[in-house]
Amino acid sequence: MKKIHLLLLKAFIRPFIVTFFIVMFVLLMLFLFKYIDDLIGKGFKWYVILELMAYAAATNVAMALPLSFLLSSIMTFGNLGENFELVAIKSAGISLQKAMMPLFILISFLSVGAFFYSDYILPKAFLKMGALLYDVRNQKAAFLIEEGIFNNSIPGYSIRVEKKEKDGDVLKKIIIYDQTKGVGNTNVTLAQQGEMYKTQDGNYLVLKLKNGVRYEESQGDRGFDPRQRLTRLRFKETEQKFDLSSFSFKREDESLFKNNYQMLNLKQLVHSKDSIINQTDSLKNAIFINSFPFYRILNEAKTYRKYRPKKIFLKGGLLNGLDKNQTPKSTFIYARDMAKSVVDNNTTRVVQLEEAIKNIRRYLVEYHKKFTLSFSCLVLFFIGAPLGAIIRKGGLGLPVVISVMFFLLFHIISTVGEKSVREGNMSPFLGMWLAVIILSPLGLFLTYKATSDSALFDVEIYKTWVKKVFRIKGRAN
Repeated sequence: MKKIHLLLLKAFIRPFIVTFFIVMFVLLMLFLFKYIDDLIGKGFKWYVILELMAYAAATNVAMALPLSFLLSSIMTFGNLGENFELVAIKSAGISLQKAMMPLFILISFLSVGAFFYSDYILPKAFLKMGALLYDVRNQKAAFLIEEGIFNNSIPGYSIRVEKKEKDGDVLKKIIIYDQTKGVGNTNVTLAQQGEMYKTQDGNYLVLKLKNGVRYEESQGDRGFDPRQRLTRLRFKETEQKFDLSSFSFKREDESLFKNNYQMLNLKQLVHSKDSIINQTDSLKNAIFINSFPFYRILNEAKTYRKYRPKKIFLKGGLLNGLDKNQTPKSTFIYARDMAKSVVDNNTTRVVQLEEAIKNIRRYLVEYHKKFTLSFSCLVLFFIGAPLGAIIRKGGLGLPVVISVMFFLLFHIISTVGEKSVREGNMSPFLGMWLAVIILSPLGLFLTYKATSDSALFDVEIYKTWVKKVFRIKGRAN
């Protein structure tokens, strides 16, 4: 391998690693801002949040990798052009295509690795993150008593505190409604003062109440006695224990989420798609079997009406052949009910069929995503490398702006294509490969311009061209 190739590889790998981690950090912050309300105030351990962030980072690779290829390639060739190293390479008789060859081989290997990553690791990462995120979002907020507000977090109890001391454990003027029996507010406890603490295992909350009274309504001794009994109990000091097991963090079984389309590899996607196709065939057959007898009668009636009108309809009409005991009104009512029954049954099956077709499109979208990730890395590299050679600016200034613009263009086209596929307005292949199809010619065009030393982004050339146009118009006038 030539020294120039080693130079290009070293010049590319460093900014690639840096930009990859920068993009990953930005995406993680966006993820954290999105779900910050589900994480705050629920008493999670630090390792739970760290685990969730790790799974989120693993799922963000699919978006961070193409952007890193684009940004690092622009920075690499921009630095080489700014330091006149590309000029030295070309003066040595090495074309831009030959200079890019080792980088192309490296990007190809990374793209193949991205394919295997999206097929084996990404579904598992989505499964882990989806299951953990479900548990996090369904976790109750930590038990917190606020002044002057009824707290209903503990099942079966409603607690109100008039005032809390600075330490938060000493409470004043406490009201506790015990609703565990399911008969309303028939058990009320009032206390002037109380102290709150948790047991050592954290499973129970203990309220040590002082100077209070408890009122309880209950039925009489005999079940048929309509009178009720009111019990009043005064106390100097008592304790009431509350179960906090509903606040403990519980993990759901991950197998409940494994059939989601994002959590399947290629083989599982094909199997699930084929299963749903078989289901749609069964629904179509059911609709046909349910409708065919009536459809056949209608067709025969049309045929008779067209070819044999005198023998069937003109002599006896539509009601010809009915039993004498059957009235026309009852016949029409029976026909109407039968038609309504057929429509209702088919409507339910049609809704199921439409939902099955939507699921097929979802599986096809995810199936093509496994391949478009790899090809998008190659396309964005062939856009970024010649762009850097043309603009000849390195660093994190202009290259970042240009790379973000092109990545947004790529992402918008991909999103529009994916949405069109999900809505059934475009075929899965065309919709998922739309961005690659549109931007590939752009990459070839930029590569050609960079090879021919085109000053595509030279502002002075455009200024000169505009001045010439205005001069020609001025002479014409």
